[in-house]
Amino acid sequence: MNQLLHVSSSPHIKDKVTTSSIMLDVVIALLPATFFGIYQFKIKALFIILTTIITCVLSEYIYEYFMKKTITIKDLSAVVTGLILALNLPATVPLWIPMIGGIFAIIVVKQLYGGLGQNFMNPALAARCFLLISFAGRMTNFVFDGLTSPTPLVVLKNGQSYELLKMFLGTTSGTIGETSTFALLIGAGYLLIKGIIKLTIPLTYLIIFSIFTLFFSPCSFDFYYLACELCGGGLIFGAFFMATDYVTSPMDRKGQIVYGIILGILTGLFRFFGTSSEGVSYAIIISNLLVPLIDKITLKGGVF
Repeated sequence: MNQLLHVSSSPHIKDKVTTSSIMLDVVIALLPATFFGIYQFKIKALFIILTTIITCVLSEYIYEYFMKKTITIKDLSAVVTGLILALNLPATVPLWIPMIGGIFAIIVVKQLYGGLGQNFMNPALAARCFLLISFAGRMTNFVFDGLTSPTPLVVLKNGQSYELLKMFLGTTSGTIGETSTFALLIGAGYLLIKGIIKLTIPLTYLIIFSIFTLFFSPCSFDFYYLACELCGGGLIFGAFFMATDYVTSPMDRKGQIVYGIILGILTGLFRFFGTSSEGVSYAIIISNLLVPLIDKITLKGGVF
């Protein structure tokens, strides 16, 4: 009862810690994927990451300054939003795209709804979906080893096989931060050890998606295919770093389980019955919109 509830725009906890310390831990957890992305996609990836972070921080500062609000850039939440958005972008995009995405994430999704803790969607993911809709060609142009290359999930969706080890280590095409499952799991482990996130949402999400894949994918009960699906399309990134967003995820454990179930089903539907080979971003955004209803049902005093 004496615990303080700290609102954050990414992985979260209840504890006597500051928002900035939580955000710093999230940044640290994202460093393995960030460094790998820069190693794999070279200097262009670094420029995209820096551009997105700087745009997010400046957008927050300028908006709060002119609206005469308390300046909150020191809480590092804008840095986290910028980093997550950057890691969700292909290394091929021109720098004006992360600029537009950063402005949209901070001003439209975050600040216009009241700032930190008031947004009803994950700002970074909402910006990614906005960019995907607005600039589909540029947002789906992936290059690996200097050549345009389809992502592993596109290859799988076309009925071909892919080498699992490459997907796990990250030597594939994809967005800057999603390719290396290994690097992402290192970061996820750090968040779990530090107590920044709990396993409830990610574990439920991955289990339900696995069950859905085994029964309804084109390769039913093919565990190698399942492993490839788990390692591809930013699923690990989304499960541990975006679905755990405090503001846009349910407040209690029952709600979080329901939320994870919805995430797993929606991701499966998008991947196996839709035109998208990825599905994680849209699944999380739609689930974000359902969180108020989930909380109303599962919290004390709710519908049931």
